[in-house]
Amino acid sequence: MRFKSLIQFFVLSSLVALPSQALANQNAVSDRPLTVVGFGDSLMSGFQLPVQDSFTAQLEKALRDKGINVTITNAGVAGETTADGVSRLDWSIPEGTDIVILEFGANDALRGIAPEISEKNLSDMIEKLKQRNVRVILAGMLAPPNMGNDFADKFNAIFPRLANKYDVPLYPFFLDGVATVKSLQLEDGEHPNTEGVAKMVEGFLPIMEETISQHTASK
Repeated sequence: MRFKSLIQFFVLSSLVALPSQALANQNAVSDRPLTVVGFGDSLMSGFQLPVQDSFTAQLEKALRDKGINVTITNAGVAGETTADGVSRLDWSIPEGTDIVILEFGANDALRGIAPEISEKNLSDMIEKLKQRNVRVILAGMLAPPNMGNDFADKFNAIFPRLANKYDVPLYPFFLDGVATVKSLQLEDGEHPNTEGVAKMVEGFLPIMEETISQHTASK
């Protein structure tokens, strides 16, 4: 994936999360861990990283360190597009899953797949998960600048539009704070290294904690 020249994205809109201790207390009501699946491509799978350094592993540890009883499964597969996600969603997301972090789109953009197709595939996945009463956090992506302004305008609009349509929380840019920082990338200049993933987890924690609190409060 070519993100070397990617213009740094704006910071996340502010999120108000419950204090970590309150989350831990709510989660402790049940002995069953909250079950989360990270569903996406190489950015989710932890490309060329030790298992314990992947996004899902680092996020699970960060939440557990806050006293939140959670298990996060890594269902990321390198190189996949939104079409691949649609085709394997049913067997990749086990019954009983509480929350899915849906992260697809980077490879669609790199391959120049029509944004309308990517949006339809993401829409299908969100609808399937909602039908199963699984909460969805949508991880957004930006098109590389070399794809041109017209393509970028259409592609970048997909994620906020879907978040608004389906009323799901949106993390605007999954690689926020990492995409243009060499020290946080592997030698390929495309994927995050261990420190890069830690930066991603740091940014993602507020929306994750907010979603957990909402899920727990609805039970």
